[in-house]
Amino acid sequence: MNVKSLVLLGLALIGTNMNAAEPVAEKIPTKLKKHNDVRIDNYFWMKDKKNEKVINYLKAENAYREEVLADTKDLQDKLYKEMRTRVKEDDQSVPYKEGDYFYYHKTLAGQEYPIDCRRKLAANSPEEIILDVNELAKGFDSIHVTGINFHPNQQLFGYAVDTKGDRIFTIYFKDMNTGKLLDKKIENVSGDFEWAESGKIIFYGKQDPVTLRTSRIYRYDLETGVSILVYEEKDEKREVGLSKSLSNKYIFINNESTLSSEIEYISADQPLSKFKTFSPREKEHLYHIYDGGDRFFVKTNWKAKNFRVMEVDPKNTAKKNWKEVIPHRKDVLVDGLVVFKDYMVIAERSSGLTQLNVLKRGENKGSYINFPDPAYTVEIGENAEYDSNAIRYEFVSMNRPYSVYDFNFKTLESKLLKVKEVPNYNSADYTSERVFATAHDGTKIPVSIVYKKGLKKDSTAPILVYGYGSYGISSDPYFSSARVSLLDRGFVFAIIHTRGGMEMGRAWYEDGKFFRKKNTFTDFIDATEFLINEKYANPKKVYANGGSAGGLLMGAIMNLRPDLYHGIVADVPFVDVVTTMLDSSLPLTTGEYEEWGNPNNKKYYEYMKSYSPYDNVKPANYPNLLVTTGLNDSQVSFWEPTKWVAKLRDLRTDKSKMLVMKIEMDVGHGGKSGRFEYLHDEALTYAFLIKLAEQK
Repeated sequence: MNVKSLVLLGLALIGTNMNAAEPVAEKIPTKLKKHNDVRIDNYFWMKDKKNEKVINYLKAENAYREEVLADTKDLQDKLYKEMRTRVKEDDQSVPYKEGDYFYYHKTLAGQEYPIDCRRKLAANSPEEIILDVNELAKGFDSIHVTGINFHPNQQLFGYAVDTKGDRIFTIYFKDMNTGKLLDKKIENVSGDFEWAESGKIIFYGKQDPVTLRTSRIYRYDLETGVSILVYEEKDEKREVGLSKSLSNKYIFINNESTLSSEIEYISADQPLSKFKTFSPREKEHLYHIYDGGDRFFVKTNWKAKNFRVMEVDPKNTAKKNWKEVIPHRKDVLVDGLVVFKDYMVIAERSSGLTQLNVLKRGENKGSYINFPDPAYTVEIGENAEYDSNAIRYEFVSMNRPYSVYDFNFKTLESKLLKVKEVPNYNSADYTSERVFATAHDGTKIPVSIVYKKGLKKDSTAPILVYGYGSYGISSDPYFSSARVSLLDRGFVFAIIHTRGGMEMGRAWYEDGKFFRKKNTFTDFIDATEFLINEKYANPKKVYANGGSAGGLLMGAIMNLRPDLYHGIVADVPFVDVVTTMLDSSLPLTTGEYEEWGNPNNKKYYEYMKSYSPYDNVKPANYPNLLVTTGLNDSQVSFWEPTKWVAKLRDLRTDKSKMLVMKIEMDVGHGGKSGRFEYLHDEALTYAFLIKLAEQK
C-alpha cells in the first residue's frame, strides 16, 4: 500500500522538503489524571493494536520511511554485502566437555542459525546433530531457542522456543536415541527450566498471562504429563527463575526484585522434596549462592555495598552463621563467582574494567589473569564441570574479535583456543582507547573509543556515541564486525559508560536511578561535549544511539540538548515513562518500581514526568531521528515509540529534518533473528547515519 492511498483511511498527509508525504496521526485528546495533575495525551488511542486505524498508521510510517530513504537503497545493499563478507559462514565453536561428550555448535554457509552438535570423548567419534535451528525457523520471521538442556542420562533433552518475540515459550523434548520429538510439550511458559537428577522430572517457570511476570514454578513429570505447582510469588515487584549448581547437586529458585533476593533450594536427586529457604528476604539485601560441596559460598551486599563473599555450612544456612571469605572493598565490585571443586574464580570490577581473580579454595590470595588492550570485556565462558583444573573465559575489545581461552589453575597460564575469524578485517588497522570525561558535578565518566588508524583528531570526523545506563547493566566494550563499515568511512565510535550502569560499582548504579536518574542523561551529554572538545568529532556531525532504556536516554538528551546531535537512532525506546509506569497490567511495570520508582507516589510521579521523553516533547529544532519498534514487543510496547514519533511530528520546528520509523510487524523486542537478517537492520541504521554525515 503506498502512502498516498492511505488518505482514504483517514490519515492526514502533508508535504515535506524531502518530496515525500509525511503521515500525520489524528489527535484524539485523552485526559490522564493523577495527583491532581492532568496530562493531555493526543495519541493515547494508539495503544490498541487491534484497531485497524492503528495498523494503517504503522503501515504508513513504514511506507514513508521507505520513500524518504529510497536514495540510500543502493548504499544499504552495499553495506549489507560488506557486512556479510566479514562473517565466516562455515564456523564452529570451541567444544566444551560435559559428562561423556564434547558439545559445540556450528554454522554453515548461507544458513541463518546454528546447528547444535556433540561427539563422544573417544577419538574419531562421529558427530551427532542435536538440534538444527534452521529447520525450526522455517516459516518464521523470528525465532528464539533457549539453551538446550540435557537430562542427566545425556540422551533426552528439552529446549524452549518462542516464534513471536513476545517471550512466551513452548518446551519440547527430544530423544537422541530415536532422533524424534516426544509427544509431550509444555506451552505458554517462561522458557526457564531445569532437570532433576532422578526420574524424568523438570521444574519450569510460568508467567502471568497479562504482565508476563514469572511468578510460579511447576514440577513436571514427563512420564505422566502432570504439572504440579511447587512455588508461587505473589509480590508483584518480584520475579522468580530457576538455576542448577555447577555440581548438579542442587536446584535453586531465585526470587528477586531489583533491591532484594531470596533463594529456595532442594537436592536435585530429591525432586519430590519441599524447597527450603536459604536466607529469608530482607529489604535491600541481595545475595546469590554457589555449591562448594562441604559448604555454600554466598555473594552478598550485606554490610557491603560492592558485595563480598561468605561461606556457610549447608546444615545451617542462617545469615548469622556466614563467615567472610573475600572482604568488601570500596573500589572493587564483586560482579560474579564460579565455584569449582578445588578453586573459585571471582569476576571483579575495578576502574570500570573486569578482572578475573583465581583462588585455590582455602587460600586468601589469588592470581589475576592478564589482559591486553585498554578497553575490553572479559566474560566467563562454557564451564560445565565442577571437578575441573581450568576455567574457560572469553575476551573481546573494541578492535579485537572474541577470543576463547582456558586458564589452567595449576600452571596459572592461559591457553588460546580460538580467535573468532573475521574475514576481510585486520585488528591492527584500528585503535582502541579508554578516556575519562568530567561530568558537571566533577564525576569522571569512562568512555571507550575505537577508530581506524590514521584518523586525525582535528574536529573533522563524524562520531557515533552509544549509551544505556540503567538497571545496573554495564555497557562493556565489544567488537562488532558490522561496525567496521562505519569506521572505514571515517567514523569514530564511542561507548559512554554513564551512571545507572554498574561499570564503576554499585554506587555508580545507585547514582543513576530513582531521584538521580537525570545523572544518566547529563553524563551522556557531558561526555559527548568532552569528545567534541578533545577534537574526536566534528561538532556538526555528532550522532547518538541507544535502545530500550537506552532509548529513554536518547529521548531525554533530545529534549535537554536538541542542538548537540545531528542525528539520533532510538531502538525500541522506552519513552512514555509515566503512562507505562502507571499501568500495572503491562509487562515489567510493577517489577520496575525499584528501578524508576512508583509514580503512584506523588514525588516519583513528578520526578518521572520531569524527564519522561514523551511528556517533555516541545516545539524545538530536534535532530534527525530514526526510530525502531516491533508490533509484538512485550518489553517496550510498540505504542510508546509510535506516539512519540507522532508527537514529534506535530511539535518539531524544522520539518526538513528526517523523522522516520521502522516497525517490524511480526517480531518483538529483539527484532528479526538470524545472523544475516539482523545485518539488514544494521545497514539501514548505518545508511541513515552516513547520509546525514555526507550532508553539507
